[in-house]
Amino acid sequence: MKPIVFNDKKIDSFLFMELADLAVSLAKKDLLEVEYAFKSYYDPFDKKLFISLFWDNHPYTEKVNGLKSDVYLRSVGTIHHTDFSCISTFIRSEKNKKIPSFGRQLFMLLEDLRLEEICKRERPGTTKTFLSRRQEYRKYFRSQLKVNLERNITTDAFYNLLYLLLTTDNPLEDIPIVSEETNLALPFIRAEASKCYEATSTKDIEKICRNILEVFEELVERDMLNMYFLLPDFAEKEELQDGLTFDEMKRKSELKNNDKKEVEEKDDTDIHEEKLPTWHRETESATKSFLQFDLEQGTKMDLMGQGGREGEDGDQAMGFVQGSSKQTNKNDYSKLEALEMLDHAVKEGGSTTEFGKENKYAYPIFLSPISITPEQKREYEEYKLFVSSFQKKLKQLIQKTLEHKKILPRNDLAFGRLSKKLLPWFIENNPKMFYKKDNPSIEIDAVFSLLVDCSASMFDKMEQTKYGITLFHEALKSVFVPHEVVGFWEDTNDATATSQPNYLKTVIDFSSSLRLTTGPEILQLEPEEDNRDGYAIRHMTKRLLNRSEKQKFLLVFSDGEPAAMQYEQNGIIDTHQAVMDARKSGIEVINVFLANGEIEESQVKTIQNMYGKYSILVPNIDELSEVLFPLLKKLLLKSL
Repeated sequence: MKPIVFNDKKIDSFLFMELADLAVSLAKKDLLEVEYAFKSYYDPFDKKLFISLFWDNHPYTEKVNGLKSDVYLRSVGTIHHTDFSCISTFIRSEKNKKIPSFGRQLFMLLEDLRLEEICKRERPGTTKTFLSRRQEYRKYFRSQLKVNLERNITTDAFYNLLYLLLTTDNPLEDIPIVSEETNLALPFIRAEASKCYEATSTKDIEKICRNILEVFEELVERDMLNMYFLLPDFAEKEELQDGLTFDEMKRKSELKNNDKKEVEEKDDTDIHEEKLPTWHRETESATKSFLQFDLEQGTKMDLMGQGGREGEDGDQAMGFVQGSSKQTNKNDYSKLEALEMLDHAVKEGGSTTEFGKENKYAYPIFLSPISITPEQKREYEEYKLFVSSFQKKLKQLIQKTLEHKKILPRNDLAFGRLSKKLLPWFIENNPKMFYKKDNPSIEIDAVFSLLVDCSASMFDKMEQTKYGITLFHEALKSVFVPHEVVGFWEDTNDATATSQPNYLKTVIDFSSSLRLTTGPEILQLEPEEDNRDGYAIRHMTKRLLNRSEKQKFLLVFSDGEPAAMQYEQNGIIDTHQAVMDARKSGIEVINVFLANGEIEESQVKTIQNMYGKYSILVPNIDELSEVLFPLLKKLLLKSL
């Protein structure tokens, strides 16, 4: 079931992957991630490069140039030439000032202009892209200046004007009056800001900004309302990075007393149980250390005395002790605990990226079909009767093709019967002038995997989809081609940010697909909940790669874009990447898009973003069998 999406923009997966590859190549960082965001910036802690959604509403050419300019600025400029310690210092100093937003956006503007010059100097091929970027931004800031002047938003208007003056090639650029005070200070601010083109470091930009702010904050009453450029604050991440060292967790001071515990008598002693309070005078003062042993008063134990000591239930988990050990007489549960932890890790997902980085918290739950009921057997006979005409035509066609190939002479061989055409002997270096008539019998060397979307949105299409699956199953079974049918969905109710259960229900597997009694299990496919297409495709790819057949086909029956927990934004891209990986491995992936009515252009674009041109569009679900017949015929003939 597709959730409500307020930002219904479709991501061009081809363009996005091109930008991601470009960023990784220029930044020379293999682990660099690229994502869309409201504004463009780089996160040095998470190693993420964000490109701006600002360019989405522009014409395609300007959009591509704008996105590429973001990539150039961050991968060539910010990553290699920005000093983030200067940014942190500047942000901390401006937090309590009068116009902190203006200060931060001014810093980002001047730093970007400095980095732009570096990019054009190091990569001259980016000059045209930055020219397009500047033209589009100048249009935008000119329109914003007009709006802010009309609404008397002085600080924003001055910022817009400053951008236009810093990026103009016209010495006679029109300068409107923002306010009397700001226009008087404009020559100084413009001259100071222009020094960004001569700046050699982020430290120089910080100095320029402080000089401007020292003057400008006295001229305005309010801070900026809008955000044009983002200078992110990583203060929280910096604090998390400054974690505790191992030494900080150790005792920092010696015990106040120097007594030693006497060896207890071996006779039985009384044991008195009492509750001890968690607070005492030794832990009254808090320190920065976490779980530090603050006790500074106690009695030394004779741990190095009579040899090894048995482990006890009350031993502390993190006690720093020195001594030897010996076998305990208690049960050893260490292996059992390890197995439980492993099982828990699999069930709760993990950090592996084998099935895509967007699916690192997804884990599979494999289901098998339940026992077939008499009602399902009777219903399946009706399905078989409906597709029988298509199945018989296909079987006859395949048999005729096989017979034709069996008796068809093979020409241009290195040995065999001599052909009457002797011309190759004179014109070719390695002539092949022989042929054979007794061609051995040919079999279809292919395997199929049918992956069925069982999301809730399939509720009005699942019935006809079963007819299509039945056609495939009966046709493939009649010509002895192994195949499997798998339904997939994600459990919405149990899915969390770190645990996403995905069900893969194999109603027909490879081993039983050619049995005469198989088929009614297809009726057990039902619409369920969400769909994580890229994850399911990767699992099917892994199965198909273990098969020995020469031709491998993966058909995905779905009704639209993926929708699952934390999968809305990158689901299309992840699915496209899964499809591309499968095709690189020699698997032909074909999508069968199911609809009930006219297919919108946006839906076609989405499907193409995931599967390219290898997609069959079915606008009327009732015509599914007619559409699938020529597809199946083409694929089987290709396998001969």
